[in-house]
Amino acid sequence: MEPTALPKCLKCERGDLVPLSDFGSQGAPIHYKAWVCSNPECGFNIKIRNGDVYFNEPINNGALHAPRVR
Repeated sequence: MEPTALPKCLKCERGDLVPLSDFGSQGAPIHYKAWVCSNPECGFNIKIRNGDVYFNEPINNGALHAPRVR
């Protein structure tokens, strides 16, 4: 089986666009919710939220995120 190539970032042309997934409010998986450039100096990203597409939103450090208490 041949591995699938990731698309190149059209902004910096050095990194690859890496797909990210998430979970919806009811716990259902949402595949390919965001695409982020693998080059940390670039920061290009595409995100889908509530059916709208957003480009280049700020990227925050996930280590600072406080988990939701259930």
